[in-house]
Amino acid sequence: MSSPRAVSERAVVFLIGAVQFVNILDFVMVMPLGPDLAEGLGIATSHIGTIGAAYTAAASVAGVVGSYFLDRFDRRKALAVAMLGLVVGTAAGGLATGLTSLLVARALAGLFGGPATSLAMSIIADLIPVERRGRAMGAVMGAFSVASVLGIPLALKVARWADWRMPFFAVAGLGLLLVAGAIFYLPPIRGHLERQRGPVVSVRDLFTRKDVLLSYSMTALLNMASFVIIPNISGYVQRNLGYPREELEVIYFVGGLVSFVTLRAAGKAVDALGSFRVGTVGAAMFIGTLYVCFIHLPAGMPLVVVFACFFLSNGVRNVAHSTLTSRVPEQSFRARFMSFQSAVQHMGAALGAFLSSRMLTDLPGGQLGGMNRVVLVSMGLTFMTPVMFFLVERRVLARDRASAASLGGIAAAPGGSTPRP
Repeated sequence: MSSPRAVSERAVVFLIGAVQFVNILDFVMVMPLGPDLAEGLGIATSHIGTIGAAYTAAASVAGVVGSYFLDRFDRRKALAVAMLGLVVGTAAGGLATGLTSLLVARALAGLFGGPATSLAMSIIADLIPVERRGRAMGAVMGAFSVASVLGIPLALKVARWADWRMPFFAVAGLGLLLVAGAIFYLPPIRGHLERQRGPVVSVRDLFTRKDVLLSYSMTALLNMASFVIIPNISGYVQRNLGYPREELEVIYFVGGLVSFVTLRAAGKAVDALGSFRVGTVGAAMFIGTLYVCFIHLPAGMPLVVVFACFFLSNGVRNVAHSTLTSRVPEQSFRARFMSFQSAVQHMGAALGAFLSSRMLTDLPGGQLGGMNRVVLVSMGLTFMTPVMFFLVERRVLARDRASAASLGGIAAAPGGSTPRP
């Protein structure tokens, strides 16, 4: 077996977190910048969901394709290639001249951003032991919070100081630095290739195993529930609630700061209590936040507090989800599973974003019409996610117990030795 150079778990988590920061920021900054893009390119505000869907649909296609071959390569090299493609797609977004060219650029970014996500999560699952993986996942997913605390507010400010194109170029430049970091700092990650010399899990298992199929269903529900709402937050708070554009950064800054502090706690809670319990709490919080923000906003309630709760609840659900899904596959086909899981994730997000763009309309005064219907759809989907958490976790725990019992039987054999085949 190859012997990768020593590297600390903390350093791996930091680098993968940085990769996720760029990947996430590339995706999420487009939605807050939506009204700026609409004005600069002459696009209707209700079409912002379509722009988000272009990225996620392309990432979904890439996930399906990647599920057939990603486990054949050193994860470090594969990650560097995926990040390089993401850099090119992001830079192309800054050169867009209209809706069509922007959609093509976002689709290109999605083709590489989707595999980058699955590879990043596979690296964490490969290098971090299961007993500490919840905390590691929580730390890596803190990249979303950092993107909200620092990335989105900076992108919004840069867009005001220069124009909407400059954030795309800045993110592309940062991504290029991380390509070099992945190549020169991460160790070769080839353990999954060594294991493939033994019993191999076939690609067919990606589409037939019950625990895998349940994981896909859980992922689709979670992301549809989120992304039927997320692409429209910026337009809604500005056009419907009259929130000033120059103060929009505050919402993302405070929301990201709150979730950054709590995501680590969520990771520890998952390690201690399990994904079902933590994910159920997050789902209940998410439904409550949707009701308060979009259906019955109390008079005098600071909007920044409501959206802090939105980011918090969404982050808690996502930590529980990512930790649980990392336990579904064996290492020998983990990247393929993560790639197809990423495809399902992005397709769920694309369906949610596309659905919202079909349900919403631009009213004569500039407001978004139809938000109540969109919110009810999100609440209904979220209500079903705890059931999926329960079913997936039950199967994972049952398989782990069976595996432990099998190993115990081998250890109890005469002489305690492993029988030769």
